[in-house]
Amino acid sequence: MAAVHPWDPFSAVEADVRALVANPRWPGLPAHLRAEALAATTVVTPDGGRWIFGAHARWYLHDPRDGRWHLAAPPRGQDLRTGRHGAPILPPHLLPVGADFIGPAGSTQAFIGPDVHPDLTEEVRVLLRRMGRKSELDYPLAAFQDVFAGDVPGTVAAVWGTIMWCAYAPAFDGNERLLTIFGEYLRRPLPGDEWVRWLTRPRLDALVALYAERARAAEDRAALRLVALMADTAQILADDARFAPRAHALRAMLEPLLHQPELDRASVREGDEPVRRAWLARVPEDLHRWLLPDTDPGAAFRHTVYDLVESLDFTSDAVRAAASFLTDLPGGGPRLQTWLDHRVRLAYAELIAHVAEYGEHTEPDGFAVPAFLWTGATGGWPSRATSPATARGVIVAPPDRESAAAVLGAAYAAGLTWCRLTGAEVPEDGFAGARAIVRRLVHERDDHPPVNH
Repeated sequence: MAAVHPWDPFSAVEADVRALVANPRWPGLPAHLRAEALAATTVVTPDGGRWIFGAHARWYLHDPRDGRWHLAAPPRGQDLRTGRHGAPILPPHLLPVGADFIGPAGSTQAFIGPDVHPDLTEEVRVLLRRMGRKSELDYPLAAFQDVFAGDVPGTVAAVWGTIMWCAYAPAFDGNERLLTIFGEYLRRPLPGDEWVRWLTRPRLDALVALYAERARAAEDRAALRLVALMADTAQILADDARFAPRAHALRAMLEPLLHQPELDRASVREGDEPVRRAWLARVPEDLHRWLLPDTDPGAAFRHTVYDLVESLDFTSDAVRAAASFLTDLPGGGPRLQTWLDHRVRLAYAELIAHVAEYGEHTEPDGFAVPAFLWTGATGGWPSRATSPATARGVIVAPPDRESAAAVLGAAYAAGLTWCRLTGAEVPEDGFAGARAIVRRLVHERDDHPPVNH
């Protein structure tokens, strides 16, 4: 969640658009009337940027170069003008449908700093302990074989898979008990170090495989037990905003199956992919944005970049700061630029050029980070600048632990989504910018404040 400013003109426009969309007549209006009403709320920033608050309750920026509208977090706190200003032609995908404005906000925080509440962890532990006694012969490990030992039952994988699939950004404190309760079942140590476990979010296919394998084997009772276990785990996780939106989406997929055990029988006979499509089709529209990593990785990446810019609004230049984190991503360059709005694209191109010219800077303790990324995580680097690239950077010094966790989560989620989109490998030691933010968090006491970023 973006920081709250004393007076934010963008928020005033958001309130106006929300009132429009909340009108019961809105969904039934012809598309051209909805487009006209939305165009009348266009805002213009001093640099000439034209902004629309549209689908998914998010802002879109008009790109003067190609005429397209890109997801883009707005520069809050600026003076702006409202009005049609040339009556922009709005494509259908910008128009809110109604349900997309009522979905949960979630949280971009990683699981480092703000801890998972012990009551939630205990509920999962009790569930896991009970399910861990099942036989691997009755519940074979149809997925997550790279995570768990061969004699671990699929019930354990179902709990693990649900946790990881529901997490916005599965970067965990190395001592986080929600992970350590799985220790006896693991095939090998989790990726990362003593401070952070850099984990990946599984595809929905992995959860489908656990269910579909038992259903195809005519073990209907076992198949439904796995579905119930995933639903129960998701229900527990929904109490933490970092899990909540996708936990609600997963429950929407699974609960109809628990009430109608025959519901996916025909899909099971056709294969895992028809089952996956059937599960996704049951998710209500207000939760569709949270399914994008599984349905449209390109759109999901754009949303995570939006989250990253919002999480950095305490900096002097959130766009440039966000671009600095994006330079960590493997196989970027021109390919990555095509997914960015023109502000982030320009900042990213400039930073890439500086990195190519000046290379990387190394912190005094040997921690390599991009030369322009001065996190201030441990009080800042020494005052000497090692290159013009450093001087052109943006200080990213989160004011508190919650803000640091939000930046870390958004940066890591952007990296994971980019790797899903491109097929690149996720580094086992995380991405450099995210690692630098960890330094702001690891020496602070863990406690359990509200998770609301």
